[in-house]
Amino acid sequence: MPAHDEQQRADAAARILERNRLIARVAIARKGGAHVIFANGCFDLLHVGHVRYLEAARSLGDLLVVGVNGDEAVRRLKGEGRPVLPERERAELVAALRAVDYVTIFHEPTVMELLLALRPDIHAKGTDYTEETVPERDVVRSFGGRVQIVGDPKEHSSTEMLKIVNREP
Repeated sequence: MPAHDEQQRADAAARILERNRLIARVAIARKGGAHVIFANGCFDLLHVGHVRYLEAARSLGDLLVVGVNGDEAVRRLKGEGRPVLPERERAELVAALRAVDYVTIFHEPTVMELLLALRPDIHAKGTDYTEETVPERDVVRSFGGRVQIVGDPKEHSSTEMLKIVNREP
């Protein structure tokens, strides 16, 4: 592998942080005046909808943190045979995106504990939600944050991509 490719992979992997390190980095950024944006998802098969969602989220502030659902949570949400890619690889793909500053993998059934730990200024969700249907809206509001719906219409989906790939000729 060329040195440049190894460096890029190392850079992406270095932006995947366990929760305590992430909390510390976010606190430092916030002390420096950064507005923190948080987004989350399974990101099982990265597609253009994910990229647009994360780029739109990043445009809302100075630091974008992305929570990636752990493998067990993805299996519960999406069913047997999922995730296609293991959590660490999904996190590395997300971390490699230009819009993303930090990634963490969370294993709880919901992202609420992570939101309470990070207390982002904005919790960005995709267009498959409205501000009133975001399950975490009350917890975000409890610490003075706000929910923002971002990205393009939900016309892309890992589940739909898998259906196309798995069709018999």
